Amino acid sequence: MINPLLISGLLGFFSPSVPPAVEEPPAVTIQKSWKCPECTTEEQYVLATLQEKSNINDKYALATIMGNIQQESMFKSNICEGGARVPYEKCYSGGYGLIQWTTSGRYHGLGSFCKKYDCDPSSLKGQVHYMINEPQFLHVLQQFQGRGRTVDQYMNSAYRWLGWGIHGNRTRYTYNYLNKLIWI
Repeated sequence: MINPLLISGLLGFFSPSVPPAVEEPPAVTIQKSWKCPECTTEEQYVLATLQEKSNINDKYALATIMGNIQQESMFKSNICEGGARVPYEKCYSGGYGLIQWTTSGRYHGLGSFCKKYDCDPSSLKGQVHYMINEPQFLHVLQQFQGRGRTVDQYMNSAYRWLGWGIHGNRTRYTYNYLNKLIWI
């Protein structure tokens, strides 16, 4: 009588072994976006957040928003109108922050938003997250999400958003960003 264990052992010896299944790594999707290698880390953060959180992908729209922030605050989040570098609660008159929130409703809106969402109203991150959720920005968001508009058309949307008193160098800054933004 032949031992069944011996037969199964011999069969296993002569059978080709099947390698264990190899799991394929998940496919990596590389998302292209507008980048600004020459920009400061603050500018890069705002640029990335506008694309990721607000779905603004038009180069001219992004450059216009960036140019307006440059005019308003030079991307300094803790700046009070006139240039004083102070925390949110120490700016007593004029505008404050990235876009120089000036009216009482907008200024206090920043503070209320950051209190509700546990962010610092003096910080870049807190202000950017408020900015992209502020009613005035949301009112013009679809225009910034559009494509094929000119700088002048986007600048009109920026005016409705910010309501600036002095145009200043906004357009010049916008064209500077247009020259610095690259699609990678």
